[in-house]
Amino acid sequence: MGQDQECQYLCSHKVSRQDVKRARELIEEGYVAEWIVDNLPGATSFVTVDRTHKYYAAGFKIGYKEFSPLTGKQKYYINNHITLVIRHRRAPGRAGNRGGKVIVGFEVYTKSIEAAHRDSTGCPQDVHGETDGMEMHIAPNNTNLASKYPSSSYLPAEDDVDDGSTLTIPYSYSVYFREDDSIEWSKRWDLYFNNQEDSNVIHWLAIINSLVICSLLTVIVIMVINRTYRQVHGKDGAGDDGKLLLKRRKPATGTKSPRLREKAPAGLLQQEGEADRDDDLSSDDEFVEDITGWKLLHGDIFRAPQYAGYLAPLIGSGMQLVFMATGLLILSCFGILNPSFRGGFVSVGMGLFIFAGVISGYFSSRLYKTFGGINWRQNTLMTALLFPGLLFTTIFILNLFVWAQASSTALPFGTLVGLIALMLLIQLPLVYVGSWWGFHQSQPYEHPTKTNNTPRPIPEQAWYTQSIYPALIAGFVPFAVVFIELLFVFRSLWQDKSGYYYVFGFLSIVSLVGILTVIEVTIVATYIMLCQENYNWWWQSVFIGGGSSFWIFCYCIVFYYTKLKIHGFVSGLLFFSYSFLACSVYGLLTGTVGFLTAYAFVRRVYGAIKAD
Repeated sequence: MGQDQECQYLCSHKVSRQDVKRARELIEEGYVAEWIVDNLPGATSFVTVDRTHKYYAAGFKIGYKEFSPLTGKQKYYINNHITLVIRHRRAPGRAGNRGGKVIVGFEVYTKSIEAAHRDSTGCPQDVHGETDGMEMHIAPNNTNLASKYPSSSYLPAEDDVDDGSTLTIPYSYSVYFREDDSIEWSKRWDLYFNNQEDSNVIHWLAIINSLVICSLLTVIVIMVINRTYRQVHGKDGAGDDGKLLLKRRKPATGTKSPRLREKAPAGLLQQEGEADRDDDLSSDDEFVEDITGWKLLHGDIFRAPQYAGYLAPLIGSGMQLVFMATGLLILSCFGILNPSFRGGFVSVGMGLFIFAGVISGYFSSRLYKTFGGINWRQNTLMTALLFPGLLFTTIFILNLFVWAQASSTALPFGTLVGLIALMLLIQLPLVYVGSWWGFHQSQPYEHPTKTNNTPRPIPEQAWYTQSIYPALIAGFVPFAVVFIELLFVFRSLWQDKSGYYYVFGFLSIVSLVGILTVIEVTIVATYIMLCQENYNWWWQSVFIGGGSSFWIFCYCIVFYYTKLKIHGFVSGLLFFSYSFLACSVYGLLTGTVGFLTAYAFVRRVYGAIKAD
């Protein structure tokens, strides 16, 4: 440490024709290598055109290509000599007083040097001068080619047949230590983010785009709420307490009937003085029901949905995801989670998800109790194992493909066992505690209207309110809010490995506006559904809230075919599988937000109704 090394021979490696071919493919596709010193990735240094700013790109290219001026053909060279520049300064605090030093920069400079002209140690005779590069090329075996093409006068310049020929590549490196007091220890990562300043304009454009869409939706939501308020408290009739009175007609036989009149006179309630003109009305508050639209659903709007036993656990898991995502964004905005904390984003996210099991169990069991469920232990198991179990099973199956490829990115078996232990030994008990509290210590959610014994028939629906169409149409709006910022996230995850996505301030703003958009879209879509006299809003609110995940997955497909150069079945399978998992997690999160929004909206609207 602290001693410069002009040149140090490392080793020589023999490669076959197939290895050379593979190396040329990697160079063609721009692969980079990444070394780490003191948690800092080795960086390629760049300077802006005006030479006012310096910034880093993590990693260094394994080689380069150029055209031969003689033959006009492309040649490939491998970088077999690496120069490391380690920048350091005095350590802060007491460690610095004792002579301690800290590393504030790690730069890598590459060079390709031919195998010839080397000294006895194996180092190049001229490390810093102009030398020929180490070309990735093995001369073709003309004897084999002549036997392979006996009737041809032309022999190809490349021979892919492995005939035992090899190419020896010598590797060497240099190390230089430089003291640099211009870089603070706390700001040593800033150079990795300087190249993102030019993209700030696009981030602001994404925010403006999301705000414009959200503002337009806000106007629509205000119109919906205003219309609903006028129908409840305005000219459509109100009782003495300001609540809408639903009126029933008494038939001539003297028995009451809940039959509705097909046409209401402008929504006005029958005046009290008109009661004397109708011999069929009793002397008490038995009015004539003359309402239409969403007001007719007061006896069915809170009817428990089909498959309620699956809805409650999914909403509970969705609350876990909401808590986890909120915590991650807050910690990232305050700088607690940053690239120097390697693996911290995944580790902290897993911890937040596990300990949010209490929240998941509480909301799931209370909603389950509201639906009339009695087997709360079964609901607890489904909440703790349904979504997390499906997620883990999918990751385990995908990891088998990665294992088969002998990839270093495969999750170790011990890590998978640890995940199972976390799920069964920590999350499951926490979900149980939350479920017990939500089922035994809390009351079910109160509904302002009573549910009729007989379900009301649902009239024929318009095409845009049927099946999956509402989710697709409504889901496109939140996607339009976030798609610009998604491009940066996708590039950081899949395309540009030399940079880091560390603009969580922009991401938080766009995410917040996106959630507001999901809330507003859900209100509008739910109102349209209720106006069509359709009271099956429970599941539909989840689909509408999570509808944008479908468009994000379509965006992943477009990004794959237009931006990425991924080859091979396993690589494509991993991309689409992990993209589908990410979209599923996002869909459940936003679907939970949509459900909570629709539930609050319906309870608030029908809370203004008084059915006599």
